[in-house]
Amino acid sequence: MHSDSKNTDHITPDSEYRGLIGLVPTPLRGFALLARFDRPIGWWLLFWPCAFATGLAGDIREKWPLLLWFLLGSIAMRGAGCVYNDIVDRELDAQVARTASRPLPSGQVSLSAAWIWLVILCLTGLLVLLQLPYEAQIIGMASLILVAAYPFMKRISWWPQAWLGMVFSWGALVGGASVAGGWPEAEIIWLYAGCIFWVIGFDTIYALQDVEDDALAGIRSSARALGDNVRFGVLAFYMLTIGCWAMAIWTKRPDPIALLALVPVGLHIFWQIGTLRVDDPNDPLIKFRSNRNAGLFMFLACATLGMAG
Repeated sequence: MHSDSKNTDHITPDSEYRGLIGLVPTPLRGFALLARFDRPIGWWLLFWPCAFATGLAGDIREKWPLLLWFLLGSIAMRGAGCVYNDIVDRELDAQVARTASRPLPSGQVSLSAAWIWLVILCLTGLLVLLQLPYEAQIIGMASLILVAAYPFMKRISWWPQAWLGMVFSWGALVGGASVAGGWPEAEIIWLYAGCIFWVIGFDTIYALQDVEDDALAGIRSSARALGDNVRFGVLAFYMLTIGCWAMAIWTKRPDPIALLALVPVGLHIFWQIGTLRVDDPNDPLIKFRSNRNAGLFMFLACATLGMAG
């Protein structure tokens, strides 16, 4: 932890009693915080790859109920992932100022209760999975291997963000398979690859908040690995993002005009780099959260192209 109080005053705690969370009955509030219901940006970022693939693979006007199932699944499974991650990381979280207030290290929720809550959330995700075609169910179940391994990546790799990229982008494969009624096609694979690089980029920005605490706790991250080159590194990942997404669109519709659909999302993510203040304690979180808008721009691009055929 930082010894200087001035360094901790600015830190936004990872669990906050604001908005709707403040209205949740006290006995249940810890469970809502454990699943990060106070932080909707997480399930938005998990939902968007599902929505991208659903829009690109077919006419979104015919598939909107599928989007609602994906939204429910994203909320449940993001919550489950957070609970599992907190169970595994409860001792490390107690050493980091931003995460020390989480329900498990703070004692607000017991370990056994956290395991029960995890099962409930997973069963909700299973309900969503059962609404999908057989191939999509197989792909969705395969993601559990990646999810289970993720909390350990920060202990053995300097690039846990790459693993998170595979996990958070998996919905693109599930969405593509759900619309196609079979295995994902080539454009969905390109879309998935682009989403991986997108996640690495924005989660590296997110990790800038914890560089000092992570170093003290021995936690590895792409932000620490890149050091003073973090801005260039994120730029490279975002360029790979746009390149892969351009290939996805070109594979779907080989028309240069179709690539113009990427202009809004491209401008947005490169704006993040151009205005990122690495040394500002608050700016990385602002830029990270802005990816909800980047996801919206990309969804609109995919949905437009999908409706155009």
